[in-house]
Amino acid sequence: MTDIQRQTQDAIDLLVESDAERGLQVAVYHRGELVVDAVAGQADPVTGRPVTPDTPFHVTSTGKGVTSTVVHVLVERGVLTYDTPVAELWPEFGAHGKERVTVRHVLNHSAGVPGLPQDTTPEDLTDWNKMCAALAGATPWWEPGTRTGYHAQSFGYLAGEIVRRATGRPISQVLRDEVAGPLGVQDELFFGVPASELGRPARMEEAAGGMELTPDMIAAMAEQVPFFRVVDGWTAAPPAALPTAAYCNREDVLAADIPAGGVMTARAVARMYAALMDEVDGVRLISPERLREVTTATISEVDEVTGAPATRGLGYDIGFPGPLDSPTLFGMAGSGGTAAYADTATGTVVAVAKNRVTAGDYSTFHHVGALVAKALGPR
Repeated sequence: MTDIQRQTQDAIDLLVESDAERGLQVAVYHRGELVVDAVAGQADPVTGRPVTPDTPFHVTSTGKGVTSTVVHVLVERGVLTYDTPVAELWPEFGAHGKERVTVRHVLNHSAGVPGLPQDTTPEDLTDWNKMCAALAGATPWWEPGTRTGYHAQSFGYLAGEIVRRATGRPISQVLRDEVAGPLGVQDELFFGVPASELGRPARMEEAAGGMELTPDMIAAMAEQVPFFRVVDGWTAAPPAALPTAAYCNREDVLAADIPAGGVMTARAVARMYAALMDEVDGVRLISPERLREVTTATISEVDEVTGAPATRGLGYDIGFPGPLDSPTLFGMAGSGGTAAYADTATGTVVAVAKNRVTAGDYSTFHHVGALVAKALGPR
């Protein structure tokens, strides 16, 4: 066992023993090699089922990095370009001033359609055709390409329908065929989890003291928090479809293509990021030139939806405040505290998957990141 593997294992064991976490996985790649594959705790607090390296977790928006990677692989192969108008592939989407929205606008969250109908339910989110029809009929909140605003749920349907129209296959199949399969992680990297595999994902739980947001509370918050505001009956955060633990545990949600999120192991998503930067067992997903293009910040401004500063490349956030932060860092974090980021300067990938939902709290990822930064030495 290497020092970094031992140190990481000791650290996450302590997190579980101290009840800071219920169950988690950590994976680290360095220049194409897996150097940490550590697990601790329980995948299911009801049955006591332990976390294993192949236990998939619902990682919410960490999955957006996987969705974006699928698009980049298709661009690399000439199936589409970043400047392809979405309406060229999906004519219905061109309504109400969206005819100039491009694939690039979708990837950097500047398409102008960050919301869904306010009354959207989890059942609605599992209905691909219904959600795509709603977005095709949406009116942009701003002129596409002029501002950025986090497309929390709509991102997955927009990118996924682009993939489906360009290939004739659902994005879950394209992920399996073009990314997960070649990397040997087709059983650990999912959008829709196959029915035969639904007993495998970790069971999510809310952190102690977690606050359930009622519709009245959300309405009150909308005046102060841009994320919850309602525009003509549309919102980025439909109250009934927030990514709570209960939402993430629903079998219909796990089984559906909802590629604003995803279900995966830490080592699978880490392997994917490693294969964006380096050859991994003979597989490299995109060229070095493409990597530079997609990890270069194209937007750095205040986000219209979150109200916070945002720096984005094409489908990935650039930088992440904490021990690993750098302008060469790219990846995505999930609302429950999961995250997967890669650093093009060091060739390092760190991924954390966990089943205790700690909304907006990434202390576990940062704790692991500090260990990795110290163990792998200076940049």
